Amino acid sequence: MIVLIYITCSNEEESRTIAENLLKERLCGCSNIIENIKSMYWWENKIEKDNESILILKTIDDKVDEIIKRVKELHSYKNPAIIALTTFKTSDTYLEWIKNEIKQ
Repeated sequence: MIVLIYITCSNEEESRTIAENLLKERLCGCSNIIENIKSMYWWENKIEKDNESILILKTIDDKVDEIIKRVKELHSYKNPAIIALTTFKTSDTYLEWIKNEIKQ
């Protein structure tokens, strides 16, 4: 099964750095970066408003814990949003491609 990992980052450069590291380490098979999103959230008892970047990683369930650990090591935030979402259905050929690209 493919797992999508949704991560908010401070900017596109941070998203790119994290994605490149995880791809080189063969923990994910693909990444997508969505630039310049508007985020609002509670932090230290006040509402913050920021421009951020979204990083989406495509991996398999066996790699989720290792990815979470590595993202925490690479990320600039004290408490980054790292959300793993399981997929309902994936084409067989795409699933095989992802599995072949990830370190087993």
